[in-house]
Amino acid sequence: MALRKLFIGGNWKCNNSLVQTQDLVKNVYNKLDFDTNKVEVVCSPVFVHIPWVLQNVQSKVQVSAQNSSLTGYGAYTGEIAPQHLSDLGLKWVILGHSERRQYYNETDQVVANKTKYAIENNLSVILCIGESLEQREAGKTLDVVTSQLNAVKSQLSQDAWKNVVIAYEPIWAIGTGKTASPEQAEEVHVAIRNWISKDLSSNLAQTTRIIYGGSANEKNCKDLFAQKNIDGFLVGGASLKPAFNDIVNSA
Repeated sequence: MALRKLFIGGNWKCNNSLVQTQDLVKNVYNKLDFDTNKVEVVCSPVFVHIPWVLQNVQSKVQVSAQNSSLTGYGAYTGEIAPQHLSDLGLKWVILGHSERRQYYNETDQVVANKTKYAIENNLSVILCIGESLEQREAGKTLDVVTSQLNAVKSQLSQDAWKNVVIAYEPIWAIGTGKTASPEQAEEVHVAIRNWISKDLSSNLAQTTRIIYGGSANEKNCKDLFAQKNIDGFLVGGASLKPAFNDIVNSA
């Protein structure tokens, strides 16, 4: 079990009608019972549902956006600026998710620039990194995740890293039902923590939370939580179900 304050995020992705979101909040998230001194719980609805969720979810559950832009207010049709999010009262945004990288061509540098801009505008970032199946089979996992981290390092001061939670999400395990074994996940989390210690600072290595994503669910969460360097989860499909309660209870 990790020594840092645990973090469990529910990434609802592009799911739910408003009625479904209302039902999820009422019957799952508002029934969660957890110690906020021990664990942070964050849910991430689609943009248009955020105001309703903010007003209706229990106060112990924080709300995050799933993305934010590289630009502020202005003539940027279709964009949601970090300033919009902080103005609503949000404290979190997910950046660098593999679906953003894959489907919307967000490069490591774009993710790094977005991270810097979000933090400058009073948001904390759930920074997603991870490798594809081909990269893992080629033995390039650590090269990929350190390259993704180095891009962010080029943009952030050391002090800014206190506003980052790193989410290791092996792409081959996202939405596939496959999950990295606890040992596989821990190996990468250790490597990430070692990178933080070497390239940033030993203090940040001790305090930075590194969470696991990639088909985390109520069946595997206890075994994953037993690993020393796994500080929580970014949960996809299971965050839309009553089973999310079991994941929170496992913390």
